[in-house]
Amino acid sequence: MSNPAQRATKLFVQTFGTKADDFYQAPGRVNLIGEHTDYNDGLVLSAAINFHTVIAVKRRDDDLFRAVAEAFPGTLKQWRFGQEGEMAPDDAWVNYLKGFTSAMALSGLTAKGLDIAIVGNVPLGAGLSSSAALEIAFGTAINDTSQLHLSPLAVAQLAQRGESRYVGQACGIVDQMISALGETDHALLIDCLDLDSEAIAIPEHLSLIVILADPDHGLAESEYRLRRTQCQQVAEHFELDALRHLDSAQLERARDTLEPLLYRRARHVIDENLRSQAAARALEQGNIARLGQLMAESHASMRDNFDISLPQLEQLVETVAAVIGERGGVRLTDAGLGACIIALVDHELTEAVVTAVEQASPGPGGPEATVFLCSASGGAGRVDD
Repeated sequence: MSNPAQRATKLFVQTFGTKADDFYQAPGRVNLIGEHTDYNDGLVLSAAINFHTVIAVKRRDDDLFRAVAEAFPGTLKQWRFGQEGEMAPDDAWVNYLKGFTSAMALSGLTAKGLDIAIVGNVPLGAGLSSSAALEIAFGTAINDTSQLHLSPLAVAQLAQRGESRYVGQACGIVDQMISALGETDHALLIDCLDLDSEAIAIPEHLSLIVILADPDHGLAESEYRLRRTQCQQVAEHFELDALRHLDSAQLERARDTLEPLLYRRARHVIDENLRSQAAARALEQGNIARLGQLMAESHASMRDNFDISLPQLEQLVETVAAVIGERGGVRLTDAGLGACIIALVDHELTEAVVTAVEQASPGPGGPEATVFLCSASGGAGRVDD
């Protein structure tokens, strides 16, 4: 029963005693470059990946939602549309669903209820956006079953709004956008200010490798919130809405008036936006050496300007970099301290990279790394039988 749709069918029948009407899926994601830029209205080069959340649904005639998740067995959660109540900290996964229906209600939309069974293989708390995959799969299902005719971007906006306002996670929009809009074999260059996106083909000779190293998700979340606050402090210093509107010359002229730490935070964001644009062009042109250089610069900035690397992560990045040379790129990804590393590598070097990571000594107290060979996936949609 490894097929997600089969697993969802089994869970649905076990829980509700009947078969589901339809199945919907949404992918996780990995950022190739562009870190901590989305909530600063910046640019991100991101790819949906072939790890998905799949939900089985059955339409109801009332406004009741009943949901069960394979990852949290034995508990059935339920609520009525527009009556989500207060967020319950102990019900983390269902809060994302309630957040979506809450955002719908606040926007003046209505929907019929659903019975829902949720399965998936996006690793939880690993920086691959399992929460966005859940939100977008659910939102896609509601959009279809209630015949709302919302665009994928509108579904992403509702999901982001629900996570920010109901769940209390002041996230950017990129995770939801790439899960909703991803294209097979492509990355998307996403502009988080005007919500435009440009599909960039990933050359066929490159492997997409994700390396996980036992993240401390609680630490990652607190550090994420701190970095976001620091970026907002810099924006307020310049009387701007977001750091996207700050250019390098302005920052340098005001360097002496900023705390050194805040200067470094802003320096990263400004440069990361430029790197994201340059990386998209390098990928488009097949200039892998240049792409690798930009990924290395991004990693160094995350380490030195944003302080979100760890010694064991540095060891893994250095291990991969030594194998691939100019035939790919590697960097820490996600919010940092989440121990997720992304590498784009020439196919011929894939086995060597995997072997090197597996053989690398984690050091005292260091993490055991898990390697996933991924591919760029399409965005959310209905799963055909």
